[in-house]
Amino acid sequence: MSAFRVSAAALLRLATEGTLADRIAEHLWANKHGVNPAERRSWSRSLSILAQDLADAGLDDVEVLVEYQLPLTSRRIDVVLAGVHPRTGADSFIVVELKQWSYATRYEGSDTLVDVEHAAGPRLHPGIQVAEYCQYLVDFLGLLSDTRSTVQGVAYLHNAVDRDIAELLERPATEHSRIFTKQRRSAFLDYLRAGLDGRKPGAGAADRFLSSSVRPSRHLLTYAASELKERSHFTLLDEQRIAYELVLHAVERARSSDRKRVVVVSGGPGSGKSVIALSLLGELARQGRSALHATGSRSFTQTLRRYAGKGSARLKNLFLYFNSFMTAERNGIDVLICDEAHRIRETSVNRFTRAQQRQGARAQIEELLAAARVPVFLLDEHQVVKPGELGNVEVITAFAKRLNLEVETVSLHDQFRCGGSEGYEQWVLDLLGLSGERPSTWEGDGRFDLRIADSPEDLEAFLSKKQAAGETARMTAGYCWPWSDPRPDDTLVPDVRIGGWSRPWNVKSDRSVGEAPGSPFWATDPNGFGQVGCVYTAQGFEYEWSGVIIGPDLVARDGRLVTRRDEFKDPAFRSRKTVSDDEVDRLIRNTYKVLLTRGMRGTIVYSADEETRDFLRGLVRVSRGLETVYR
Repeated sequence: MSAFRVSAAALLRLATEGTLADRIAEHLWANKHGVNPAERRSWSRSLSILAQDLADAGLDDVEVLVEYQLPLTSRRIDVVLAGVHPRTGADSFIVVELKQWSYATRYEGSDTLVDVEHAAGPRLHPGIQVAEYCQYLVDFLGLLSDTRSTVQGVAYLHNAVDRDIAELLERPATEHSRIFTKQRRSAFLDYLRAGLDGRKPGAGAADRFLSSSVRPSRHLLTYAASELKERSHFTLLDEQRIAYELVLHAVERARSSDRKRVVVVSGGPGSGKSVIALSLLGELARQGRSALHATGSRSFTQTLRRYAGKGSARLKNLFLYFNSFMTAERNGIDVLICDEAHRIRETSVNRFTRAQQRQGARAQIEELLAAARVPVFLLDEHQVVKPGELGNVEVITAFAKRLNLEVETVSLHDQFRCGGSEGYEQWVLDLLGLSGERPSTWEGDGRFDLRIADSPEDLEAFLSKKQAAGETARMTAGYCWPWSDPRPDDTLVPDVRIGGWSRPWNVKSDRSVGEAPGSPFWATDPNGFGQVGCVYTAQGFEYEWSGVIIGPDLVARDGRLVTRRDEFKDPAFRSRKTVSDDEVDRLIRNTYKVLLTRGMRGTIVYSADEETRDFLRGLVRVSRGLETVYR
């Protein structure tokens, strides 16, 4: 169970005994969550106050879910109160965000961001934060599709008085975004009594809440189509919303002060970078701002053009490449959204660049910074997989400051891919030697399914069953086999050979070959199943079940994984003069980081090396299987 669960009466007892923080920490450790001292202090102070409030409101039998983990994410809610609505008799839930703030004001006049005393950087308005949590629960919990069940949201600033947060109270409240201070404690108790019946236990409602089916997350590309064409809304949470609001704020400030601002957003796989990008593109279009989306990935850009721009040449033209801005007018657009910015290259010059453009060519980062009044970069530093790619926070920030530009940075800590399992992402980082820690044992966390296959046949059969059941599944591999052109009869060569098993790589070009889709659409076209994808076609995409074949370029020796450059077949890595052994080692590890983090529900792994298979089996000892119910 993702939440520490207790009755309101028991919560007060634990708080009075002084053992509450220890009990919550033990529960989170058992569920593979780290705990820091600040969290312990917060539980001891804030939950003790809430426990007394619940007792004084006569709600001893209400169930309290502490640190509830939102489905399909790694984000945790402070408290969910579960009980029975006193008027309707239906299940009733109140989401409570607890804040120890004493003093807070608007951030530079923003209606959505706030400046908190003694805190570094802007924070999201607490009313918006709790409202987004409520909306997310409604969107993803099957239980809440029943309109009889109610969800309310409240931010409780229990250390503050009204005058010290007066600007926050100016934002209109909704049923999902009420704010109470210690000065309004009596009103807070009345609010709790109005939503929860103190005469009826909340255990049944909590049972149903925690066992509710989960609707799979909207596919990014389906979302893109609705966001840009139907103008629907996608729920952004916490740092995602902060990044979104910072960009909109920067646009307004750049206009009013006639000064550029740069926003850099970093986050791991599935942390919502591309959702932020598409949300911004839609909102800026609605505001009448000029904005463009750019990537360094042909597959990603072409797929966005197909799905988001379907039937509209105008929408397709919003999606460009990083090398599209060599001759762009300085500050010619309001916002340039650089998605997958880890793929920024040293220069935009390539073999197709005209001679006159080659002369005096600038660094690609400089071109992108110059093109818009507010350049936005969204990136994952562990997804640099090709020589010459240099997009990272340090490089972009240094370039911007050299040009005397203001820079805002946001780090996305949450995980929306891999079932929201932070534990699995950390296991991958440890396995590949990217975290500085030794490989760890995966015992399962109830949120993500990890398996080791005994053969490529087993891997494919497992994925085939998932695909046949209506779920999305794909196979990928390290670049350790040749990659042939299609045969004259329009069939693909089965280049990836392991024993008696063989399958072709995905199609090289944009054009379909037989039933196999062009490379930009391998991850999204159902006919992509059956070909083995490479990192360049998989990067930026997700599917429910991922099969990863680890080639002989990464093998286990003496208790750790080592790379073998000579087994890696990518032509970009041939020259030892231009690509050092250390860089190849890093890029091979990053390649498998990308491949191993494409799955939303599970990953099945096979290694072509027997010693490596034994090594992986020793690291995967699942004692807790996948627990989330999907419908």
